[in-house]
Amino acid sequence: MRALTEEETKIVFQKLANYTGRSLNQLIQPPDDNERYVFRVQGSRVYYVRLSVANLATSVARDNLLSLGICLGKFTKTMKFRLHITALDLIAPLARYKVWIKPNGVQPFLYGGNIVKAHILRWSEDCPEHSGCVVFSQDDTPLGFGISARSTAEARKLEPTAISVFNQADVGLYLREEDTLFTT
Repeated sequence: MRALTEEETKIVFQKLANYTGRSLNQLIQPPDDNERYVFRVQGSRVYYVRLSVANLATSVARDNLLSLGICLGKFTKTMKFRLHITALDLIAPLARYKVWIKPNGVQPFLYGGNIVKAHILRWSEDCPEHSGCVVFSQDDTPLGFGISARSTAEARKLEPTAISVFNQADVGLYLREEDTLFTT
């Protein structure tokens, strides 16, 4: 397990900032805890872990260490960063843009489908097009995250069957990709 390089850090922070905005600083130094958090790479996966735990992990051989902390995502072979659904618990409270969907839209979203306008209950104001947003159920349970297909103003004028949010990851991935989600 090693620290991220400068280029890797820039890529990861750009992806996280797409969803969290300025509250990205709270991930690095949470206000309620004196402990510092760091990002570490094991293979191609990026983990979010306390510094004290990361220091203890240096005594474990790399081949024997499978996971540590919260898996944020992984780097592809072309050095792009893909967020995993395991990062949802970190991103949801800090999300800049949020989308709440109706109960009849939860199941299609959890099966990997995009969100159509008819399934949207409410949306954060002034959400621009192609920005990251976190998807919540009617009772504020985070279900996943996606990319807005249209801005909030444009989405109001769309027909009910038009796609409003593209699905990036949802909690249904835990079941659909359980064989490959945590493999190296």
